[in-house]
Amino acid sequence: MNYLLWALPTLAVVGAVAHGRIGILVASIIGVISASIVALTAAPQPFFIHDALASIARGAWIGWVVVPYILGGLLFWQLAIQTGDPDVQTRSVSESARARRRLLFAACFLIGPFAESATGFGVGIVGTMVLVRRLGVQPIYLLAFSLLSQTLILWGGMSSGILVAAAFARTDPTRMAVNVGCILAVLNILWLPIFWRMADRAGVAGGWRERINEVLWLCGSLASVIAATAWFGAEAAMLATYGPIIVVRYLLDERPSGRQIRLAIARLAPVALLIALLVVIRLSPPLRDLLQNAARIQPFQGAPVWWPLFHAGSWLIVAAILTAVLRARTHTLGTEMAAAWRTGRLAVLTVITFAMMAELLSGSGIAGGLARGLFDGLGRWAVVLTLFISAIFGALANTGNAANGLFMAPQISLATDAGLNVEAVIALQHAAALSLNIVSPVRMSIVCALAGTPGHERDAYRMMMPFVWVVVAALLVAGLIVVLRVV
Repeated sequence: MNYLLWALPTLAVVGAVAHGRIGILVASIIGVISASIVALTAAPQPFFIHDALASIARGAWIGWVVVPYILGGLLFWQLAIQTGDPDVQTRSVSESARARRRLLFAACFLIGPFAESATGFGVGIVGTMVLVRRLGVQPIYLLAFSLLSQTLILWGGMSSGILVAAAFARTDPTRMAVNVGCILAVLNILWLPIFWRMADRAGVAGGWRERINEVLWLCGSLASVIAATAWFGAEAAMLATYGPIIVVRYLLDERPSGRQIRLAIARLAPVALLIALLVVIRLSPPLRDLLQNAARIQPFQGAPVWWPLFHAGSWLIVAAILTAVLRARTHTLGTEMAAAWRTGRLAVLTVITFAMMAELLSGSGIAGGLARGLFDGLGRWAVVLTLFISAIFGALANTGNAANGLFMAPQISLATDAGLNVEAVIALQHAAALSLNIVSPVRMSIVCALAGTPGHERDAYRMMMPFVWVVVAALLVAGLIVVLRVV
């Protein structure tokens, strides 16, 4: 009976989202309220009102760390990308169907993941959306294509997440990143046929010759980033490989004239310069240490640190303001800031409330109690079921850290006791924790806010469900392979 009670908050959120008439913010509030009630009345350990308030405050802090990405990304989009040319968002580089399709593929599978690697959460979505808008696709397809920038978040934010996961697992982060990268590479290849179908329906069709070309580019790119990860670590692997690949792809696809190259540089200069700045900051130890040591705020032990001068969201805001100054648009700053808040407030509030819910479940011991119950009742087969729980929890928390913090150690213990491949279990656990982040409620809210379609999260979920089913099938097969000792 306790296990059913402990699962109620998560079931309440899933039911609210599936209901069809309840918005994502209301669903998240239902989750916080139900998690508070269950934690205060049925937690597996002493948990009082002051503990609940501390968990809520901790969740609010975790959510706040993401907020500058959202509002900074919106402000940067409005000032740096919306240049006043009404046609710039929909004009294609070329009228040919082949050029449109190649731009779409590059935006979703190359440029978006590259931008995400350099900056972390948010900018990959913005970068992909900037390019896909030029194809004039319907808003629902714009949402779905933009989310594909999140398919390689193992390398997102300079692979900061792998360091946390490796610490939980007490293993080498580079070796772990290579193993997880291979799993995510398989997912990306399995997702490609869904992308083909979606692109055809969006009016950006491609024949089989183009599809084979996309398979080769995707496989080559994935192989290169995994090899680079093995060679010099995960942090800079994506930047070192995808950067040159994107340049080569652009020159081959567009065969631009000198004038076209200059126009492309001018149009995308704000995004390119921002990414370059963040790359320099993150890859230069003296500069990184200087910015981190200048200001450091961490009100809760073990919670994310906020470095105001190092945070990518801060630089998004700085870049937006500098762009306004250079383009003589400072008089619009107040209006644009207000517009960014109106568009992004739903995403901001959703980020914070889901983080509160995750902290309540974690701090009260409910999530850990569910995990122990699974391991006690199912033995080694709990490894498979826990993969799905980790995927769901990772999506709700919008990070793999929460799921890994709860389930990595028990998974390793179970794998050791059952004689399973511990290295494979570690890689699967982290891959599962990341696998559904592409459709996390927080990311859904953010992509809808950036697209100017707040409240359309349910439509986006409907469009992305085929990707979810691929994840479910892949995790099931991979889990069975490990549990049955095939590897």
